[in-house]
Amino acid sequence: MAHEPIPGPTHYTCLGVGVGPANLSLASLLYGRPGVSNIFLDRKQSFSWHDGQQMPGNALQVSLFKDLVTLADPTNPFTFLAYLHQSGRLYHFLNAQFDAVPRAEFRNYLAWASSCNENVVFGEGVREVTFDGVFKVRTDRRTLTADNVVVGVGSQPHVPAQVLDKLGPKQFHVSDYLHTAGALAGKRVVVIGGGQSGAEAFLDMISQHGSALPRRVSWISRRGNFFPIDDSPFTNDYYMPSHAEYFFNLDREAREAFNAQHVLTSDGISESTLREIYQRTYLHRFVDGNVDLVGLYPNREVFDVATGLYGGWQVSARHNDNPAATELFEAEVVIWATGFRPTPMDFLEPIADRLERDGDEFRIDEDYAVYWDGPDDHRIFVQNAARNQRGLADPNLSLNAWRSRRIADRLGRVSSTEQLPSFIEWSTKLGPQPGDTP
Repeated sequence: MAHEPIPGPTHYTCLGVGVGPANLSLASLLYGRPGVSNIFLDRKQSFSWHDGQQMPGNALQVSLFKDLVTLADPTNPFTFLAYLHQSGRLYHFLNAQFDAVPRAEFRNYLAWASSCNENVVFGEGVREVTFDGVFKVRTDRRTLTADNVVVGVGSQPHVPAQVLDKLGPKQFHVSDYLHTAGALAGKRVVVIGGGQSGAEAFLDMISQHGSALPRRVSWISRRGNFFPIDDSPFTNDYYMPSHAEYFFNLDREAREAFNAQHVLTSDGISESTLREIYQRTYLHRFVDGNVDLVGLYPNREVFDVATGLYGGWQVSARHNDNPAATELFEAEVVIWATGFRPTPMDFLEPIADRLERDGDEFRIDEDYAVYWDGPDDHRIFVQNAARNQRGLADPNLSLNAWRSRRIADRLGRVSSTEQLPSFIEWSTKLGPQPGDTP
């Protein structure tokens, strides 16, 4: 059955593709801003954000001030505090004295922000973007035009290519944990991946009681140990705008080396999660006598998952210090906590040959606009898709509002006041050089 025509304008200054935290931040900053008409489209029927990983007790790894807008515009009506105030529970939140914002509460805040913004439209997917004087955006319901397009389609679950055809209820990515895990009672489970997501799934399973506990839960990581996130003050300066600007101007080799060296500043495990895992392991082994429940296997590389001899799965791993030896793990369920990768932007295919590349990414300028052969006043911007150019903070919530503000200012041809730079001098300050005129 054909859709009814959608009333309203068909041309916008800014058209956003995708409504995750990145584009929702931009939509919130643009809300009510004169001169920048905007619409943001998402193919999902309603807002979602890691819904399959909202296990009880999960919390953000960043400050509540790193919401959609506060660090760019604390007076904006879409702050986290405004959400608490409007919902009538600001005092209750303060009295609860959370060490960190519960992730489910932050997810509800994001859903609230999307529901309060009439420029955010769900249930409408973008099929293709072309250009003929303006960008023509064909959706599954209509064709719109825009002066600028902002892509914020986020990331998608990543698993090794060789297991894609094996995914299902008994082998799945951790993003489907709540949807797919089902009844794990009495089963042998292997979790692969040593970051926060793997830790949370592992903790949830060993936190069950009595007959709801799995038979055994083995946690395998290629990292040398189960390492905590580095959340110290000077390390957090990596997640300030001034360092993002410094990083942007490094050469590619230096950027790649930095991201590899400092990955635990964004992808380590919260110390509270590690502490609870250790305490529960202690109780299972020494108090409850459940000595075989927990298996911890860092410093291993999983290289194969095959059908087991007696059904289920056989996971094969090599120890990094003894790669000639193979360890085998039998399991009924395998959970891949192997992270996320940027979602493909196939809808840009009609103009892809006009957009410059930087390795696997689109090459962007200082305001996240993609370099291309078209006019300067018509741009494609990308959000959460420039980790190799903008650093570890790019997929992180820390600079979400700042990045959106940079794009919003570019769209509105204004310049907002920057916050003071880091205490740290990131760039070289050259002194007098030989031959300089005194």
